[in-house]
Amino acid sequence: MSVPARQVTPALLQVDAILTRLRGTEARAEVCRFLRHEFPHFDWVGVYRLAGPTLELDGWDGAHATEHTSIPVGEGVCGRAARLGRSVIVADVRLDPEYLQCFLETRSEIVVPILGGSTVLGEIDVDGTAVGAFDGSDERFLTEVARRLASSFGGAPGGPVVPGDGPSS
Repeated sequence: MSVPARQVTPALLQVDAILTRLRGTEARAEVCRFLRHEFPHFDWVGVYRLAGPTLELDGWDGAHATEHTSIPVGEGVCGRAARLGRSVIVADVRLDPEYLQCFLETRSEIVVPILGGSTVLGEIDVDGTAVGAFDGSDERFLTEVARRLASSFGGAPGGPVVPGDGPSS
């Protein structure tokens, strides 16, 4: 699946509208709700913010809550994206030894860092129920959403990660 080109501009305008109307955690949670409902292959959407050496769940939308509300930067696919400061797409989570299972039905994952310059502020985490659910169109779209979300962090405290500072991948 992918993000259809015809949906990109209207979706980004909606994200902008949400970020104009709401602030902080409330804005990030609403963006998660919008993304999940707008893109059927986004089964679960979460935004984590970096708080020191830990990613903290800061907003989400999905059928179920995740038990992973706090993820050390050294663990999981989310931790890998934060350590590297770049997007990670996992086509089949059953084949990735770093994957931290949240839901039995999850088969693929994409994690896109939210950057303030070269500093990781947080990330967008999306799960899909199909193997290979995400591709370059998802990455490009979510990178643009992440760019917009960066302003909602407003210099959030917590010792952000500069890519390359963490443990090697």
